[in-house]
Amino acid sequence: MSAKIHLHMHASDLGKSRDFYERFFGSAPVKEKAGYLKLLPEWAPVNLALSPGRSGGDGAVDHVGVQVDSPAGVMEQLARVKASGLPVREEIGVDCCHANQDKFWVRDPDGVEWEVYYLNYDLEDETPKARATALPLAKDAACCAPSCCATSS
Repeated sequence: MSAKIHLHMHASDLGKSRDFYERFFGSAPVKEKAGYLKLLPEWAPVNLALSPGRSGGDGAVDHVGVQVDSPAGVMEQLARVKASGLPVREEIGVDCCHANQDKFWVRDPDGVEWEVYYLNYDLEDETPKARATALPLAKDAACCAPSCCATSS
């Protein structure tokens, strides 16, 4: 399995953060939208998403995740985690973070949200009307938060 760690962080200045992470990772973002950057450095198993910071001291880390290499990988881990007795929130075929994804979420004892997900396809040229089974498309930076597409399970 070639999993990647996903980290979504809040940035007080996306321009400065873009400059820092381009230099640190040695590559430009693979996706850039209003209020959103995604970096996938070739040399590190990380998928870093950045969006504008929050006020009120919520902290820099929005959520953490593991990107797996197939929808079956999501389902395998989902079955394992459910069998362990942890509560999960499933989101299959959701439009979130400018992509369609299969995922599930768990929350650690301190409230940190973890997602396990597979990116089905990017929504770069997609519109909800153009797809046969249109799902609501999140339009703001909050789309990438754990509550973006929540359906409880």
